[in-house]
Amino acid sequence: MSERNDDVSPDGRDESANERADRNWNEILQELRVTQTGTQLISGFLLAVAFQSRFEDLDAYQLGLYLTLVALAATATFLGLVPVVLHRSRFRRHQKVDVVRIANRYLIANTVVVSLLVAGVCSLVFDFTLSRVAGFVALGLGVGAGIALWAVTRPGPVASATGVDRSV
Repeated sequence: MSERNDDVSPDGRDESANERADRNWNEILQELRVTQTGTQLISGFLLAVAFQSRFEDLDAYQLGLYLTLVALAATATFLGLVPVVLHRSRFRRHQKVDVVRIANRYLIANTVVVSLLVAGVCSLVFDFTLSRVAGFVALGLGVGAGIALWAVTRPGPVASATGVDRSV
């Protein structure tokens, strides 16, 4: 029989630290699937842009923004791989709690990078198709939406009755 914690977590679950780590790891994997799919689609779009005949019409600013977006897409891809590599390197070493804690930080960093990537792609498209001002407005709205999303959805730490952080 597995060893249970003395107190039940704030959400009413009666689970051991290992069970909690397993559950949280599965949730991280689901979230990674979402961000990786979005990153792959945006990366594919960015790569296809370079092979379009109108790519030569980009001015210096647009080309710089485009290359920045390609770099952000690559960064997001690597950040999404870190939890997988981390898990693989610590597999069967009884370090799941550490893997979940570290992977969570990389996933948060990844969502920030993906948010910037989405805002930047919108900016590039609006800049190219309408005007520079429209591109800046799209960038501002995209960054603002990302910040608002985090501000609205980010709760405080989860604590048990003893005051211990039980979010892992």
